[in-house]
Amino acid sequence: MLLRGRPRTLGAAALLLLLLIGFFLFGGDPDYGRPRSQGAATFDGDPPADPRGHNRSDCIPPPPLPPKCELLQVAIVCAGHNSSRDVITLVKSLLFYRKNPLHLHLVTDAVARNILETLFHTWMVPAVQISFYNADELKPQVSWIPNKHYSGLYGLMKLVLPSALPPDLARVIVLDTDVTFASNIAELWALFAHFSDKQAIGLVENQSDWYLGNLWRNHRPWPALGRGFNTGVILLRLDRLRQAGWEHMWKLTATRELLTLPATSLADQDIFNAVIKEHPWLVQPLPCMWNVQLSDHTLAERCYSEASDLKVIHWNSPKKLRVKNKHVESFRNLYLTFLEYDGNLLRRELFGCPCPPPPGAEQLQQALAQLEEQDACFEFRQQQLTVHRVHITFLPHKPPPPQPHDVTLVAQLSMERLQMLEALCRHWPGPMSLALYLTDAEAQQFLRFVETSAVLSARQDVAYHVVYREGSLYPINQLRNVALAQALTPYVFLSDIDFLPAYSLYDYLRASIEQLELDGRRKAALVVPAFETLHYRFSFPSSKAELLTLLDAGSLYTFRYHEWPQGHAPTDYARWREAQAPYRVQWAADYEPYVVVPRDCPRYDPRFVGFGWNKVAHIIELDAQEYELLVLPEAFTIHLPHAPSLDITRFRSNPTYRDCVRALKDEFHQDLSRHYGAAALKYLTALQQPRGPA
Repeated sequence: MLLRGRPRTLGAAALLLLLLIGFFLFGGDPDYGRPRSQGAATFDGDPPADPRGHNRSDCIPPPPLPPKCELLQVAIVCAGHNSSRDVITLVKSLLFYRKNPLHLHLVTDAVARNILETLFHTWMVPAVQISFYNADELKPQVSWIPNKHYSGLYGLMKLVLPSALPPDLARVIVLDTDVTFASNIAELWALFAHFSDKQAIGLVENQSDWYLGNLWRNHRPWPALGRGFNTGVILLRLDRLRQAGWEHMWKLTATRELLTLPATSLADQDIFNAVIKEHPWLVQPLPCMWNVQLSDHTLAERCYSEASDLKVIHWNSPKKLRVKNKHVESFRNLYLTFLEYDGNLLRRELFGCPCPPPPGAEQLQQALAQLEEQDACFEFRQQQLTVHRVHITFLPHKPPPPQPHDVTLVAQLSMERLQMLEALCRHWPGPMSLALYLTDAEAQQFLRFVETSAVLSARQDVAYHVVYREGSLYPINQLRNVALAQALTPYVFLSDIDFLPAYSLYDYLRASIEQLELDGRRKAALVVPAFETLHYRFSFPSSKAELLTLLDAGSLYTFRYHEWPQGHAPTDYARWREAQAPYRVQWAADYEPYVVVPRDCPRYDPRFVGFGWNKVAHIIELDAQEYELLVLPEAFTIHLPHAPSLDITRFRSNPTYRDCVRALKDEFHQDLSRHYGAAALKYLTALQQPRGPA
């Protein structure tokens, strides 16, 4: 009897324990477990108020997660350079926790689309689809609404998503760019299961007294149910909104309210709340943890002091991370984790889900699979095939007005050369396109560096393009190609970051291009003679005459005169001293001058990584395409001393490194011969010169 009765006793005890747990978890709610059409949990009228200031939807039990391969739809409105950076941090937090494929629907202006298209194309994250929608085409639908919110017209565009997104899209999660996830977005998607047959909008209650009014004298908010709802995180049943005539509904409400109110203060949120006030059956309140709001007047502590787990942090203040809140440091640390998180680590597969690979991923994997890891040059070959994430125009950038002879200075750098930027900006007043090789954390250090520099923050004609670090070798020619591709003027000055051009060089180059009539009639590369100083304290010459004086005094040398004279010897410095007009020089082996060429010139060969032969190969390509080499008589640029890079140190100390550079040179020449035929035979001599740096 004991053996038979004991299981029954344990079963009864377990059942009692489960009932007690259920009672405490769900507050003894007598309506828990009832159908949605019955009892106090129905939301066909006003949502039931909670005496603690947040709605009772916090007590809704979590529904089961969607199947792991179900595609989750997410919509984000994004415009401008700064907003694009915010989107990336948001997406990092999504990708970190997600276990489902995602389809991101991005409503963007031209600037944001250009940035994000490049970024996602080079990020190559598996199981992520991207669709873009032109915000400019949507502006007429909301431009008639006066809006005082800092988001401007873009802050109203969530209102038109039901008509802007594909008609067969039934459900979507809509996010502001200033939210950060701390949980799997599939948990949020699962809350669609709590919607009644009529509900179409899922929102978290507003965590401030804004819509209650009286925050200050004459404060007149838009109408709302109680505290209203915050629209930083929205679940939209698009199919139901379309059936309910959403477009007519919100426009009618907005038109009526604007008869007595001068403008929206909180953009789309005011209009959403006014519509919900009139049609409360539309809304399904969501648990507060899915939108913890950190505004100036936040009451969010009522949520996070009691919630077991926070899901989404929302920086819904123009002050963003500088908002005043006694717990803001904890929230800030969560945000900074994703801000500086290495995005390369998010390129992980969703195993078991038949998702199409990102464009180019299969070809890349095949090429990598063919590499021989025992090859002494494996490191070089792997770096050539690496697809780096690229964030173009990382900072706000205003391109110069079009001018027929304008020139952009093109260069690349890493964190170690950041101190060169201020001096370069003083020497070159024209546009620049710079590629920076940084980690995610270094990108934020760079951002702070620019913001605190009076010289750099005053320049908006400098375009900075972040190429995220991956691999052990510096991808110098890939960086140059990124900067070159983003130059917007007809001509480019292909320089290096450790050179300072003559103060007058920008104006002189534009005048020379015009005088030489290079406007498509003449294929030329204008050579800017290069010099160097070994002194860290150095008085920069203001003219050619001063430079020659310093040269004669031994304070200046022709560039690499002591180490690698053949790199610049064909410039013919003796002739340059006396020259009054541009003169033509012939290509010679290992020649690597700094040149001004049309923007559509040949790109750099990306196989050359690290140190060695990267510029030499480019000059060969220019010569093979019959560019004239014209030395400018009044132009000069001067190399400043600095500690040697890691790659040049490896080149000088490691014979295997030099052998690999030699192997790349051989392969380059073979490809050149296949492309140009017999005309490329003269470049064979480039492989027969004495070994040394280039």
